[in-house]
Amino acid sequence: MSNHFLDLIKNGRTIYAIGRRVEQTPEQLTALIQNAIKQSPSSFNSQSSRAVILFNAEHEKFWEFVKEKLQAYSKDEASAAKTNARIDSFKAGFGTVLFFEDLDVVKSLQAQFPSYADNFPIWAEHSTAIAQFATWTALNTEGLGASLQHYNPIVDEQVHAEWDIPASWKLRAQFVFGSIEAPATEKTYIEDQVRFKVFK
Repeated sequence: MSNHFLDLIKNGRTIYAIGRRVEQTPEQLTALIQNAIKQSPSSFNSQSSRAVILFNAEHEKFWEFVKEKLQAYSKDEASAAKTNARIDSFKAGFGTVLFFEDLDVVKSLQAQFPSYADNFPIWAEHSTAIAQFATWTALNTEGLGASLQHYNPIVDEQVHAEWDIPASWKLRAQFVFGSIEAPATEKTYIEDQVRFKVFK
């Protein structure tokens, strides 16, 4: 059975080799990203996902923040050089989406529905994951490659200060995208019998 949506997911692989040969304008991509996040479902329709979309010098600035922070974790010059090369590969992209969850929304729902209080932080993680997936798939339909990174919390303080982010927004992931400069490596799959149980 053919399914266009599943084909999109299959093609939406992690792409590390990205560049700036992008036909779409930042304005067009901003509208696409915003719509993907707006249309993403969330528990209790909480709409707790937030995003900061960075292009050009702002995009580069973020990855410089990451590079600076990671220097403290480098054991030697070779390690530092490898780390810098990796971060520069992200910096070479066209843009970055910083995904946040608004904890004020989570706390409000906990107060309104105390019997579910323990679950709302978990459901917020579900919400951001769905928003990230929707954004990834939407950009893939435009022929763009991307990868999802997680350099939080080491850059949280700088991010909040630089872009005037509300204190209640918790950084959850960094999504870097751009033109596909090299294809993804082949993906392997574990056996279906390991992952699924079907009863009829």
